[in-house]
Amino acid sequence: MSLADLRKDYKQASLSETEVDSDPIRQFSNWFEQATQADVPEPNAMSLATADSRGRPSSRIVLIKGFDHRGFCWFTNYDSKKGDDLADNPFAALLFHWVELERQVRIEGRVEKLSEQESEAYFNSRPLGSRQSALASEQSQAIESREALEERLAKIVTQYGDQPPRPEHWGGYRLVPDRVEFWQGRSSRLHDRIVYSRNDDGSWALSRLQP
Repeated sequence: MSLADLRKDYKQASLSETEVDSDPIRQFSNWFEQATQADVPEPNAMSLATADSRGRPSSRIVLIKGFDHRGFCWFTNYDSKKGDDLADNPFAALLFHWVELERQVRIEGRVEKLSEQESEAYFNSRPLGSRQSALASEQSQAIESREALEERLAKIVTQYGDQPPRPEHWGGYRLVPDRVEFWQGRSSRLHDRIVYSRNDDGSWALSRLQP
C-alpha cells in the first residue's frame, strides 16, 4: 500500500457553534475530561512548537501540568533548545491530538515564565528520580556517551541523596492564549473547526473555519 492510500474517514462526532462553551478554557476542560474518561493514552501530551530569532521552527512533545483562565503550563530546563527559543521569541503554539476521539486542539499565544514559588512547588512534587535527572542532565547539550550521563546521575545521587534541590535553570512556563481552535474530524474531510480569538478587552470571539 502506498502512502497516498493511507486514509481514514472520521465519523464519531460533530462540533457546532451552538454546542461549545463560550469560553475556550472551559471548552478545553470539557474535551480534556472526555479524553481522560475515554482512556486516551497520555491525554496530557502536547506538541510544543517554538521558533528561534531567525524564525526557524522546532517542535517536541511535552506534558501539560496545569491549565486555568491564565493559560497552559509545563516545566522544563530553561537552557534547553525550547528555552533558548522562547528567550529569543516568546510566542509558541501547542497541539493536542486525541486520535481516538478524532479531535485536535490548537493553542497559540505568548509564553511567560512561572514564578519561582510555582516552579519550586512543582519540582518538589516530582518523583525523586525525575528531580535527580533534572540536576544531572544539561538538556539539549551534547554528551559523549550514555555511560557519561549515568555517571553524572550517580554523582548527583551521592551528593544530594533524596533531597536534590531545584536547579536555577529549571522551572515552568505558561502560554497565555490568544487563539484556540477545536477540530473535530468529519466524514469526507468536511471537518468541523471552531476557533476562539481573544479581543483587546480580553473577551473571546468565536467563528467557524472552513476545513
